[in-house]
Amino acid sequence: MTENHDSSATAVLREEHQLILSVAHHLKGMLAADRDGAPLDYDTVGQCITFFRLFADACHHGKEEDLLFPGMEAQGMSRDTGPIAVMLYEHDQGRAFVATMAGSLEGARSGDNQAGDDLRTAADGFISLIVDHISKEDNILFNMADGMIVGAECVKLCAGYEEVCGRTFEGRTKEDLERLAEEIL
Repeated sequence: MTENHDSSATAVLREEHQLILSVAHHLKGMLAADRDGAPLDYDTVGQCITFFRLFADACHHGKEEDLLFPGMEAQGMSRDTGPIAVMLYEHDQGRAFVATMAGSLEGARSGDNQAGDDLRTAADGFISLIVDHISKEDNILFNMADGMIVGAECVKLCAGYEEVCGRTFEGRTKEDLERLAEEIL
């Protein structure tokens, strides 16, 4: 992925959204094939869970929660009500879906029907949530952010994104996680 953070307060986040959506749509296709009788590839499902946990949540949502949202708060937007509050609530919902997926994966793999149902239900819930969530961010919140965080504040914010991109997430770099997405896809 191209690391051009300086074009706007949300350019890198929008770019990351496309990769997250690609993996979510791939998982949706796997679930549809499973419903049509194809066996679910639990190894790939496990890779999707890892990607969602480490890339979508730790790396991507970390940038939003630790950098973008505070930047918007500094410009007068409330964290406790309105769009930021909704996004934070949805981040927590996504974490719960992914945790349920992770917690039921091994049981589903070993043939436990309840675990399989839990895994599929959580995956469906996560996919629906993340698609709607990204649409709200890309079409509403990020447009607001791009108008609020400009000039020197944007440069500072984008430097913060670069710092996050340089971290590791359970020993994996952002590039490792992007390669994981390529393997999934």
